This record gives sequence, C-alpha cells and structure tokens, in this order.
Amino acid sequence: MRVGLTGGIAAGKSTVAARLGALGACVIGYDELAREVVAPGGVGLRRIAAAFGPDALRGDGSLDRAWMAGHVFGASAPAGARERLDAIEHPLIYEAAARLEREAADHGTPIVVHDVPLLAEVIDVIPFRFDHIVTVEAPEDVRIARMTGERGMSLEQAVGRIRHQSSESERRAIADVVIDSTQPIEQMFDVVDRLYASWKE
Repeated sequence: MRVGLTGGIAAGKSTVAARLGALGACVIGYDELAREVVAPGGVGLRRIAAAFGPDALRGDGSLDRAWMAGHVFGASAPAGARERLDAIEHPLIYEAAARLEREAADHGTPIVVHDVPLLAEVIDVIPFRFDHIVTVEAPEDVRIARMTGERGMSLEQAVGRIRHQSSESERRAIADVVIDSTQPIEQMFDVVDRLYASWKE
C-alpha cells in the first residue's frame, strides 16, 4: 500500500511521519531526498550551479541553502526561480524514491509512506499513485509561531514559506484523511495508530 503524507510547513507532518515509521511503515522523506540529490559531487548540485550561477555554492563547494532560500522564496525572488529549481531536483528525487520503494518491497514492508511536503503542487506530475493521502494541518498563526519560535525564522521568512506552498484547502482537496496537529500529542498518536491499523487490515 502506498500512502501520501503532506501538510503545511510546521504543521506537524514530521511528527506523524516518525510515528508511522515507528509503527512499521517505510517512510520515504522527500526533504531528506532533496538534500541528498544536491550533495557535493552529485549531478543535482552541478545542474543548480549551472542554472543559478556561482552564488548558489558556498566556498567549500556545497549548496548555499540560505542564498537559495532567499533566491527562491524571498520577497524579491526572480520570477520562475522556484520552477527552475524544481525542474532540476524533482526528477532526481522521484528516481531516488522509486529505488527506496523497491527496497521496501524486497524486504516485505507492506505499507510505504511518501512524506511529500509539496504533494498538492505535484500531485498531477508525481510518478506515483496513492491508495490514501493524509494531510496534517494546523492554523497559520500556530505554524508561524512554531517557525519563528522553534526554527529561528523571521516573520518575513515564515510568511514567505507559507506563501510559496499550497493552501490548506488545496491539501484537503487531495486528501482522504486530515489530522489536526493542534490536539494533544497523545490524542494525535491515537489517531495515527488507528489509521495505521486500518491500513494493515
């Protein structure tokens, strides 16, 4: 069974993903894959440097994530910058996800969860079809408070990240399960546990 997991930034999706992994699912984290495909020496980093210029790299040859975030998500980001970055990264990420899915099948893992923050944006082009889609949601003010308080973002950075993601209504439109992450974590874990048990059945 293939499950898509999504949610707005700082909504609690990673907590749900970790719980599903602890229950026995194979969780394929697309944020982690996104970091891997731009690792030094890889084809992704070379393509980014070619597309965005030397400012995209730090002195040691690694990706300058702060510069890229400002260049792609910042208020003065050039038109089409995010689309150019996605065109480089996404095919490499999908290829890596397919490999991990094959490995899970080889190990007899019955449930594979694709943890995709931007699933609503790529649902029509991602080369996977999902038996279920779960979105984890929290109000925007709660998410902004988490980003500024726990992740050290400025208010502008937090709002910029939200602005460049799909809306809650767009995520809900593709999901058959919505998890409210503002409830006490024990209650949220109960919801996730029951959900996983139903999938196994």
